[in-house]
Amino acid sequence: MPRLPTVEEVWPTVPRTRRRSLSEWKRLNREIERCRRCPLGSLRQHVVIHRGSLRPRVLFVGEAPGASEDRVGVPFVGVAGKRLDQLVSRLGLLESEFAVVNVIKCHPPANRFSDEAARACRPFLARQVEFLQPIMIVPLGVSALSAFRPDLLPISHAAGWLSRWRGLLFFPMIHPAAAARSTALRRRWEHDGKSLSKVLSRLGAVGNPGSIPRPGASV
Repeated sequence: MPRLPTVEEVWPTVPRTRRRSLSEWKRLNREIERCRRCPLGSLRQHVVIHRGSLRPRVLFVGEAPGASEDRVGVPFVGVAGKRLDQLVSRLGLLESEFAVVNVIKCHPPANRFSDEAARACRPFLARQVEFLQPIMIVPLGVSALSAFRPDLLPISHAAGWLSRWRGLLFFPMIHPAAAARSTALRRRWEHDGKSLSKVLSRLGAVGNPGSIPRPGASV
């Protein structure tokens, strides 16, 4: 099977204004809700689009909705979501400062990441990022990382290091669900969360990126 296109490769090519309107966001949501580009569209209970601010400083990008998310139509409301919320609290982010989306918008059976669904959802993810205009993207897990920067794989090496993507700050982390699998992964999650906290503190209230280290450099 051909490799998946990245968000960069499906980014809208038509020049667009940076002005955003709620009607534009609603149109995008309706497109996602009506989508049947892959089999998951007919299997889902709810499409899972977004939660949080429409003008976030930090955008967390997960891999795919779980069963809990499918039931309520909101990303990261299950066990992994509680761990993510704990991180957000420790980071001191207000509700107006962060948002959460997924690479895939529908729950895949048995929680198996679907390349077909990811390919269908890529344009939606690109448009979400374009509309939300965050200062920083935090991909959670290997599939979220590969949607943006497959060149940084494996996630075990990329997690916790700061880089840039399309002029935005880019800080990968392991998936919060992985932190429950072993003591080592839980420590990695907590360590990288502390590193992210330092980065955000350095940015300050105005979110000035300044000079940032390359991946692999200490934060």
